[in-house]
Amino acid sequence: MSGAVDQHRSQRLTLRRRVFEVIESGRENDFFSRLFDSFLIVLILLNVLAFAAETVSELQVKWYREFYLFELFSVAVFTLEYAVRIWAGVEVPFLQRMPVWKARVKFATRPFLIIDLLAILPFYLSFLFPFFDLRVLRLFRILRFLKLARYSPALHTLMKVMSNERRALMGALILTLTMLLFASTGIYFIEKDVAMTQFSSVPAAAWWAIATLTTVGYGDITPVTVLGKTFGAVVMIVGLGLFALPIAIISTGFAQESSRRDFVVTWSLLSRIPLFSQLNAKSIAELMNFLQAHSYPPYWEVIRAEDPGDSMYFIASGDVLIERLEGSVTLHSGDFFGEIAMIDQVPYEYTYSTLAHTKILELSRDDYMRLCRAQPEICDHIGAVAVARQFARDRGQVEPSGRHKR
Repeated sequence: MSGAVDQHRSQRLTLRRRVFEVIESGRENDFFSRLFDSFLIVLILLNVLAFAAETVSELQVKWYREFYLFELFSVAVFTLEYAVRIWAGVEVPFLQRMPVWKARVKFATRPFLIIDLLAILPFYLSFLFPFFDLRVLRLFRILRFLKLARYSPALHTLMKVMSNERRALMGALILTLTMLLFASTGIYFIEKDVAMTQFSSVPAAAWWAIATLTTVGYGDITPVTVLGKTFGAVVMIVGLGLFALPIAIISTGFAQESSRRDFVVTWSLLSRIPLFSQLNAKSIAELMNFLQAHSYPPYWEVIRAEDPGDSMYFIASGDVLIERLEGSVTLHSGDFFGEIAMIDQVPYEYTYSTLAHTKILELSRDDYMRLCRAQPEICDHIGAVAVARQFARDRGQVEPSGRHKR
């Protein structure tokens, strides 16, 4: 009886792991994963189109029943998707050490899971509270469009840039508010004594200041004195440079981040590397800031012999071939390489080439030093493997793979 229970539990865990791989890993060579992602992307886009079409009164009257049935179908699918993600979320390695309920709560607080919940919640609230007019909550259906962010590396990158540049953007915001206050106050004192003035107070002048600083210039409120017009011209010129500042910050950060990353580093991606699977969620979030992601085609030279040893690499998926005089060695998903040259600051000894489409995470020497201060246990393991590999090379033996021993 006990054996049957254990077998059932093993099958359940295997199924849950497979479901997690399909809905979270996004593996390019997994047919079901690509099918699942494609279906959801199409359904999200259709929901956005349906939401816009419903606002056209002729279409809403003519196709009311079809719109309603499509909404029922969409909510059912998104609800099932949300429930399955929560159920399978405990398969994230650094959540497995928690109690199941706590791991699922932790997983549910991720930003994308919150968006998933908000996208379906208004539908159920309208049934729970039928006596209240909750039509305004239908606006939350627009959040379904944000579900596409899960499948958009560019949007991931943009959010990462906004987070990285938050201090600079906050400085630009403070500068903008300061200029807004200055423009509102200045035009108020210049125009307040004019007959029939529209600048009766600083708050009233703030509307003119916003329209002028942004160079929109509605013209509904305008200064009439020469000094007021001159002041307005200065505000417009300052506004051109002022509002270009946050745009420049974001565009520069986006360009830099895009050049650093070919794809998005996610929890599920890092979970494929055994060395990182023992870390907790906080450590993983911190580690993601140190890694640069690259996607290489087959037979691509990641490292060429005699290149400067300035980085080490982790294989997230695919295979890498080490070309050595004494014989080639193949590294697989979860292995890492290049750490000896990076630590010793010497040129790479061998050439490393991909055998298939491969995703690799790069850790530069500068980021490695930062990582050692933040996560010393990872660096200890990397250092131990580097010593073991160097010892094996000196004795002419096969190198250790670098996989983390549990």
